[in-house]
Amino acid sequence: MRPDTSIAVAIIGGGIAGVTAAIGLLSKGISVKLYERASAFREIGAGIGLSPNAERAMLLLNPDVHAVFKKVATPNTEDWFQYVDGFNKSEKGDGEELLFKVYLGERGFEGCRRTDFLNELVKLLPEGCVEFRKDLVNITEPQDEGTMITLHFADGSTSTADVVLGCDGLRSRVREHVLGVEHPAVRPSYTHKLAYRGVIPIEDAIQAIGKEKSLTRFMHLGPGCHVLTFPVSMCTMLNVVAFVTDPNDWPSLDQTTLPATKEEVLESFASFGPVVTAIMNLLVHKLDKWGIFDLHESPVTTYVSQGGRVCLVGDAAHAAAPHHGAGAGSAIEDALALAVALEEVDKTLSASQQPVSRQMAISAAFSAYESVRYERTQWLIESSRFMGEVFEWQTALCEADPANCQSEVEWRSHKIWDYDVDQMVEAVSAIFGSKVSEALGHDRGL
Repeated sequence: MRPDTSIAVAIIGGGIAGVTAAIGLLSKGISVKLYERASAFREIGAGIGLSPNAERAMLLLNPDVHAVFKKVATPNTEDWFQYVDGFNKSEKGDGEELLFKVYLGERGFEGCRRTDFLNELVKLLPEGCVEFRKDLVNITEPQDEGTMITLHFADGSTSTADVVLGCDGLRSRVREHVLGVEHPAVRPSYTHKLAYRGVIPIEDAIQAIGKEKSLTRFMHLGPGCHVLTFPVSMCTMLNVVAFVTDPNDWPSLDQTTLPATKEEVLESFASFGPVVTAIMNLLVHKLDKWGIFDLHESPVTTYVSQGGRVCLVGDAAHAAAPHHGAGAGSAIEDALALAVALEEVDKTLSASQQPVSRQMAISAAFSAYESVRYERTQWLIESSRFMGEVFEWQTALCEADPANCQSEVEWRSHKIWDYDVDQMVEAVSAIFGSKVSEALGHDRGL
């Protein structure tokens, strides 16, 4: 028989959100089982950047997570994020005009390959913690106290848990359970921007655009398109993300990634300056194009199910366009908040002097999590869309005006980077305690 003081957590999805949440919970001594629909761990995308707030969250979640990141992260060669005019030729005609630059903070904004980071993270998971080829079909969440949640998978198998964390990304099946299949936020929105992603050998990049442009973080701005570049794989590769505004509808309801060619990219950036053109010419001939989707047009109204024991994490809760480079960092903040909240559940159920039920404690934990995460993550969705327009000179405020662009980039970026994760942790614990006290008061008729 399961002891009353234990909780069993099921995590759906084995990306960065799911794996970091699992590591954080396990480090608190909480039982975790992670279910991944694929046959192995894999991350979609090439490069990833993690800013100072994400690093602080990693250190509090589990120092081993931060050590893993530092192992694979490529330090910038300077402390500034540089924004340049990638469209108009400079007066000399052989480079790009520096529009402005933004200080990266005390730990920088370092990049790595997503697969490198995930491959190292999963080494921190104990054997038997993960089950692959588990494609979630639906969830049965009983309302009565003491009955566990049942997960139903496409292979006909089932599993049970006290708590379910939906870390299953943009097209989350868990989100369907939390909101209901008819809720508009079940289906993400196409932002009418797409991205071509690739990596270039650093030697080729240096030869084509110079050492400075190859070894640190640059945003190349222009009308209707922009390009992000930064080094990864310990400065052996240059990560390239080329964004293009797309007036059309995305052609596939089932795939966010479609095949593309180098010719498409060259056509999109044909009127840009020599540096951007040189970068595009270094891409391989067969590429993928990524539809940029988010949850902006139909926001998720709650991260917690009506039953109070199923919760959304990362992109499943607040998928944003990548123009702030903050999606993974935000998911790691989520993981930290949940680890703290569910540790409070564990401690409270172990304290025999308080007659707190499992259901009551879990509900209080998820309420605390949502209280500290909802406003920040919903703002991130809105701000990320806006920044995509700023970088492509599509807003009246910032249209090709470096001063206005700089002002918007600086305050929005530092709102993300300077986030006080210690204060978030304290708030989670305080709100949890308040919710438990309130529930106990109601139970006693006070």
